[in-house]
Amino acid sequence: MVEERLTEAASVLRRLPEPRRQGYFNLWPAIRRSAEEMAQMEPRPLRIAPSPVAISRMEETLGWTTGLDPVDSRIVWLRAYGARWKTICCTVGLQRSAAHEHWRYALCVIAWRLNQRKVPQLRSRRHVIEMVTTACQDPDSSHG
Repeated sequence: MVEERLTEAASVLRRLPEPRRQGYFNLWPAIRRSAEEMAQMEPRPLRIAPSPVAISRMEETLGWTTGLDPVDSRIVWLRAYGARWKTICCTVGLQRSAAHEHWRYALCVIAWRLNQRKVPQLRSRRHVIEMVTTACQDPDSSHG
């Protein structure tokens, strides 16, 4: 669920309109194109503006990666934007297995924090991943 929300937040960020600079404007008249010219133009991708609810969820999600290791945070956001593992590995300078473990660890830390639990500091990444995975699979360990 954490991964889905991060991916949704990245999608919303992508669909937000570009910020406009103050003080810049165009004095040229609008170009009027004929129907024939418009038919020959390359189609532009349709950008559907995100809903206010989606923007609110995105704003909430943006704070989830604060406090993570910068490399982990970078991997999480690159993956949320749909970057391939090869690109991620080149960007952060890790091998595929290490980058994947950092990503899984970061998602587990986020999930653990969202459940208002303290992440153990003196444990390995693998231990935390196993601990969170086990807790998520065990229906008796959830807090209502």
